[in-house]
Amino acid sequence: MGGVRTARGEAGGVGQGLEKATFAGGCFWCMQPPFDALPGVVSTTVGYTGGSKKNPTYEEVSAGGTGHAESIEVLFDPRRVSYRQLLAVFWHNIDPLTADGQFCDYGHQYRTAIFYHNESQRREAEAAKRALEKARGWKIVTAIEPAGPFYPAEEYHQKYYQKNPFRYRFYRFNCGRDRRLKELWGAEAPAH
Repeated sequence: MGGVRTARGEAGGVGQGLEKATFAGGCFWCMQPPFDALPGVVSTTVGYTGGSKKNPTYEEVSAGGTGHAESIEVLFDPRRVSYRQLLAVFWHNIDPLTADGQFCDYGHQYRTAIFYHNESQRREAEAAKRALEKARGWKIVTAIEPAGPFYPAEEYHQKYYQKNPFRYRFYRFNCGRDRRLKELWGAEAPAH
């Protein structure tokens, strides 16, 4: 396990016209591939946000006492990919109808949330949520909250799907993620 990690400041890693987006969608291993594949995404980092404990470890977050959610921070070029497109990828990779858990993972640390970094992101996230509720007739439980400190997860969690492809696919299949996404989104479900 790594040493002490520090939260990234609002300007950390953002420059040259790049912006940040932060999402919680259950297991962060499963949220990284769809964003990594999106043109205009410069980098993704999995980690923890939304809680009160500084520099939490995976074990602490998994145990459920920190208030943090497993999350992903996306650094993107808004000239190549819009925040609206990031929101669409987010929605299609979660179950927005389940509170405090996703697929086979249960607990507040696996909740879904959009952590906005500015008022424009907040407005777009709220509009997308309302439009989805209206179009689908759903009551979406995904929270929309201001972004706070983001703590990168330990190195072995970063790009887990690339480092351990067999174990990743086994987990994803056994967790029922793709099956549930197909139930929710039909033809719009992401292909994995």
